[in-house]
Amino acid sequence: METRKVINNRKSVRSYTGEKISESDLQAILKAANEAPVGMGRYENVHLTVIEKPELLQAIEENAARMFGRPDMKPLYGAPVYVLVSAKPTNETMGNVEYSNAAIIVQNMALTAVDLGVGSCYIWGATMALHTRPDLVRQLSLPEGFSPCCGIVLGVTAETYSDRVIPDQRIAINYLK
Repeated sequence: METRKVINNRKSVRSYTGEKISESDLQAILKAANEAPVGMGRYENVHLTVIEKPELLQAIEENAARMFGRPDMKPLYGAPVYVLVSAKPTNETMGNVEYSNAAIIVQNMALTAVDLGVGSCYIWGATMALHTRPDLVRQLSLPEGFSPCCGIVLGVTAETYSDRVIPDQRIAINYLK
């Protein structure tokens, strides 16, 4: 698929069959993550955790639902894979560079998922909810000093990707000449 078509077709998929994607598709998506640009080329300050363990996925989902005050909520949408992007702050607190790095890594994975026909959805809320549960974060086996930033769920879906009509001026643009 060509780049502009992939960008236009990308959408958040929130329904999954429960079936895992192929190992080759997962590896292609993880390769795309590694191809993302990272601030100052400090790749040692980002980390990926591929979570496929059903009990851990359920615990992450229940934690987020509790944080949002909606016990019936399914913030991972039943996807069988959650790729968590974590970062090690260059200063004492997480800043723009760390979150920007994580976001572009997820974007690369999302665009590759579209190209492969794999369902995907950015995950922010459930990732932020992890910060309320240090015991849950410990189960992620993150390297020392790393903190969850964002993630993406992946899985087989019955949904399809198709062209979308997007207004050119959906985002306001200010020109300074």
